Amino acid sequence: MASKVHQPLENAEFDFILAMTDGPVLAYFCGTWPKAVKVCKEMDAVVEEVAGAYAERLTVVRTDMTRCPGPTKRYDVTGAPSVVLIRSGEVMAAETGPMDQVGLREFLNSNL
Repeated sequence: MASKVHQPLENAEFDFILAMTDGPVLAYFCGTWPKAVKVCKEMDAVVEEVAGAYAERLTVVRTDMTRCPGPTKRYDVTGAPSVVLIRSGEVMAAETGPMDQVGLREFLNSNL
């Protein structure tokens, strides 16, 4: 099965995905520093599963905070992992810290 998570490699690509998306976007921010790598890798599977389950309702973008500093600063992301729910460029909700599938689904269900 193909991944439902977009993985922009630069700021412009992230912005393009947001501009081309009509509905909400879940931006999942990851870190590549030692303390963040393990927890982000664990959360990757959670985000992938939820992206598939919510594919009809939202777009999911996985963003490396180091490679895409623009969105990281714009949405005031200070830790990894973080999720930011965005609609029309505006933040609807945000959460920092690891989540399991139940937690991420609750986050989405209460904010979509």
